[in-house]
Amino acid sequence: MSERKPLLADGTVVGSYEPLFRYWEAARRRGLEEVAIGSEELEFIERRVRETGRVNLLQLRSEVAERLLPRVDPEAAREAFESLGVRLTPDEARRRIAEILAGWALEAARALLIVDFKGWVPREGER
Repeated sequence: MSERKPLLADGTVVGSYEPLFRYWEAARRRGLEEVAIGSEELEFIERRVRETGRVNLLQLRSEVAERLLPRVDPEAAREAFESLGVRLTPDEARRRIAEILAGWALEAARALLIVDFKGWVPREGER
């Protein structure tokens, strides 16, 4: 059985979306917004890549996660991970959900041909 993935996700950045689906379930039970990616995240990614050219994928994921972090409820995030047998503080769980959302945004940007992921070896002096 293949694992569930949200729209435009392909698993190239995010290993498992199960914590996000569990977060959405916990958020629904609490009457909270089911935070998802949108045009704001895709436009931010496009702008960053256009402005700087080549961007480190982990750095870009971190920047997108920071933008999403305020929209993630810490207690619903903690509950999501706890339902998977993972004990995290609410703040740790919140950050992990934001990172999953950011990874999804990057996968969606790739699917929509906004960005492309390429490996590269730094030139001498770039290390």
